[in-house]
Amino acid sequence: MKKYNLIILLFAVILVIGCNRNSMKGSGKNYSSATGWSINDKEGGGFSYNKKYKGQISAPGMVFIQGGTFVKGNAKDNVLNDWNNTPTQQYVRSFFMDETEVTNVMYREYLFWLKKKFYKSDSEDIRNIYFAALPDTLVWRNPLGFNEDMVNNYLRHPAFNNHPVVGVSWVQAQNFSKWRTNRVNEKILLDKGFLNEEALKELHNDSTNVYGFNTLTYLVSPKSSYGGNLENLIEGTISADAENPEFVSIETGLLVPTYRLPTESEWEYAALALVGDREYNAYRGKKKYPWSGEYTRSEKRRTEGDQLANFKLGKGDYGGIAGWSDDGADITIQVKSYPPNDFGVYDMAGNVAEWVLDVYRPIVDDEASDFNYYRGNIYLKDAIGEDGKAKIVDADQLVYDTLPNGKVIIKKLPGQIEKIPIDEEETFLRQNFTESDNRNYRDGDIESTRFFSRFGGESEDDESNKRPESTAMYDAPTPTRSRDDDGKIIYNKDKSGKRTSLITDEVRVYKGGSWKDRAYWLDPAQRRYLPQYISTDHIGFRGAMSRVGSKSKSKKTARHKRKS
Repeated sequence: MKKYNLIILLFAVILVIGCNRNSMKGSGKNYSSATGWSINDKEGGGFSYNKKYKGQISAPGMVFIQGGTFVKGNAKDNVLNDWNNTPTQQYVRSFFMDETEVTNVMYREYLFWLKKKFYKSDSEDIRNIYFAALPDTLVWRNPLGFNEDMVNNYLRHPAFNNHPVVGVSWVQAQNFSKWRTNRVNEKILLDKGFLNEEALKELHNDSTNVYGFNTLTYLVSPKSSYGGNLENLIEGTISADAENPEFVSIETGLLVPTYRLPTESEWEYAALALVGDREYNAYRGKKKYPWSGEYTRSEKRRTEGDQLANFKLGKGDYGGIAGWSDDGADITIQVKSYPPNDFGVYDMAGNVAEWVLDVYRPIVDDEASDFNYYRGNIYLKDAIGEDGKAKIVDADQLVYDTLPNGKVIIKKLPGQIEKIPIDEEETFLRQNFTESDNRNYRDGDIESTRFFSRFGGESEDDESNKRPESTAMYDAPTPTRSRDDDGKIIYNKDKSGKRTSLITDEVRVYKGGSWKDRAYWLDPAQRRYLPQYISTDHIGFRGAMSRVGSKSKSKKTARHKRKS
């Protein structure tokens, strides 16, 4: 009897365990916590996701900048007494930034790739892709200065390899960032086994094939990559299954986000590096420069008296008297010549000023946005063809933009997805945005210029009132172009005396002092502007990248936290 009871008890225990297992189905690692169905089961055809994702990787050349709050535009010495430095409290999300400016050797790699891909093409339009990327080496010329050595040598000579690239416009800097994104992600796919190395080398060495890798094209329409030649590049790889090919998608988290220029808020926040002036949970004082202290020379015992940046010391003094007090440079200097700030970023003051992403306006509208502030949004969407698929730019469909200074810049590269402005379908009943082009959003009242007329000019000859409403508040000179009977371009300057400013929607902000600037401009809050198609001998740039996911890489706790 006891044996019989023992058997019954054992059977009951097994039954209970089995029931518990069935009831717990869906709470394990291989089951959905929402539905209980199996996940990451290819044979079962269920939902799958990347459970092994450990966070965004640090892209080449970049350092992590943890986001936070800061006072933007809080310039200590505002001798110009303008609106540019009106302080506003802003919050910046975490992001990545280049630890140095983009150097000559980095930019020459870009030129090398473009020349290899497009220079030997029979099409003049294709060859222009390379020429449009060339920096303007003539920015070094001065009618009363002997600078031809820099004209001939600065970009190419190995002595300047690690000096920041100059002569690059804002438009060119943006195109470099797009190319960099594609090259980095292509290398990731190659290293992870999604591309065949030998086939890829063969494609890159083929001067007749002008289609390169485009990240967005690969994510949206993988088989359209490389001009539709992707099948040749995945043979022998982990994605070579013809029936069910595996391509890297955005859900895998394998590819890095887009390289870009930093926004003005990001740049200023990274330059200030307030993290170095924190003690416990308090902020100690204000900073005038990217480094601690009120002076441009080091106050540390070992380096006391050394200059902390490359800037113009005074009239006719670009480096100081030869000797220990010299700042080490007259023009630009190689990157990392001075100590980094507390974020680990170099040369955020001096050496070269730097382009940022923002369209210039004198004030920051903090009442409209105090989170990730940026002016310059233009919302686009993928162009969809009649077949319902995204349109891919063909080699004979290239679009160029002739800039006011006569230079030609490529707008669409072969193999990328064509982008078009959003329309009323996307904005219908939306409350957060209503237009595709938001560069003029909350610009100010329409009466901000006395030359503005809502209904047009009083006479047909009054050209000042025929301009678009978007330029009414900031009425800048507008050069025009025409062609003569022989097809030659004739450039005409706008000589009107009624223009109210130099500001347009194509004018961009640049930050930081340079080798040509006095110490006043080293303050991270200072800001200036220049048309996006203009380049100089003292403006360079560095890249940035958004941080996807959580704010910090690890959980932060207060130092010397009290024990409960």
